[in-house]
Amino acid sequence: MSDDTYPPSTLVDPHEIHLIVLTGMSGGGKTVALRALEDLEFYCVDNLPSVLLPQLVNAATSGDRRGRPRRIAVGVDVRNRGTDFAHMPTVLSELAGAGVQVHLIFLDCRDDVLIKRYSETRRRHPLATRGVSLADAIVEERRLLRPLMAIAEKVIDSSELNVHQLRRLVATGYAQATEGLTLMFQSFAFKRGLPLDADFVFDARCLPNPHWHPRLRPLSGKDAAVREFLDAEPLVGEYFADTARWLDAWLPRFEQDDRSYVTISIGCTGGRHRSVYLVEKLAAHYRGHREGVLTFHRELE
Repeated sequence: MSDDTYPPSTLVDPHEIHLIVLTGMSGGGKTVALRALEDLEFYCVDNLPSVLLPQLVNAATSGDRRGRPRRIAVGVDVRNRGTDFAHMPTVLSELAGAGVQVHLIFLDCRDDVLIKRYSETRRRHPLATRGVSLADAIVEERRLLRPLMAIAEKVIDSSELNVHQLRRLVATGYAQATEGLTLMFQSFAFKRGLPLDADFVFDARCLPNPHWHPRLRPLSGKDAAVREFLDAEPLVGEYFADTARWLDAWLPRFEQDDRSYVTISIGCTGGRHRSVYLVEKLAAHYRGHREGVLTFHRELE
């Protein structure tokens, strides 16, 4: 079963308590999905035993509701040997009966792709103990997780998805929980082609390039030295102000048109310095007065 094209959102009322449980195959992209939800202002906890889910929801939402998280995401997988996956459906059912909007997402992936990912990263599968091969560990993990896959609200097959596509898929599916338009700011290198999913593309190649300074070349736009260099350039400040002004004028039109997700792509030659700097600066600017702001740096991932 695979569902890569589900509707824009299943979260209807952002004022309700929403619990998203992320589970699935190790190496299937759960960490990436959890990070996407964290960018959407979900309160995220990874590797939590199922028996602690009710306590987490109660602790995160009880008492004075002002400022309390109403959106919680939890990662559950085989790393925690104390989790009873067969009992998980009962726990989730009890939470739903208590009024919590529960959403279970299962991240799946083909065995051959999982084996390739583990070989490329040289990570160790949590079940691949001494004497257990990677292939056997994957078979055992599927057996353990079968009860959760059977009741999952969404099953996402990440076999053919890159990191950005998976983040966007998860963020788009649950963007309406952020009460407004979700913004994805992404940097890229023009020399590697335009991002196909961009709604708007801005070209930063006209700006001073840190690449030509040997001290800055190995760094990225996230590093303080590069930020200080670009902060000191008046042309960069003018570019940022004009871009933010344009977005401020036009993004409300998309919200009025009931759009829930917009991708703003900023490119430079190598996708490491100017575009990364501008993406981070714009994201920080918009996070100051709205929820649901994500960033992705295509050439840094």
